[in-house]
Amino acid sequence: MQKVVIFTDGACKGNPGRGGIGFYLISEAGKTLKGSKGYRRTTSSRMELMAAIEALRCLKFPCKVELYTDSRYLADSVNKGWLNSWLSSPYFLNRKNEDLWRKLVCEMRKHQVSIHWIKGHSDHAQNRLVDRLASKACSSSRCLVDPGYVY
Repeated sequence: MQKVVIFTDGACKGNPGRGGIGFYLISEAGKTLKGSKGYRRTTSSRMELMAAIEALRCLKFPCKVELYTDSRYLADSVNKGWLNSWLSSPYFLNRKNEDLWRKLVCEMRKHQVSIHWIKGHSDHAQNRLVDRLASKACSSSRCLVDPGYVY
């Protein structure tokens, strides 16, 4: 199984407001892929989740994934078992961002994923890169509508 390292970030200008995601993938063979998308009205939490989902969707076959995020919301929800508790709860339907958590779980099941938290806005080159991608996407003139955001 090929190893892939992924860095993700989400940004939002206003909360809710214009949002963006950025991701950067590095394969074991040294190939890289970066991407970003902007959204018209969304939240920072949704952008952090969307960044991870979109990055995982870039993988064409099962991989061993090391995913790095500066989002405690994402990292702690997975690593501390909160997400598993939410999924088994009948109250999960009332959970914020349920649509994105379900999509993330679906994408994660295709791979062996471990999620690592890194300090945001620190001296980490890849984190700075995805932060710039996400921030720039917020200002894109081609922003998408976040279909799950409740207006």
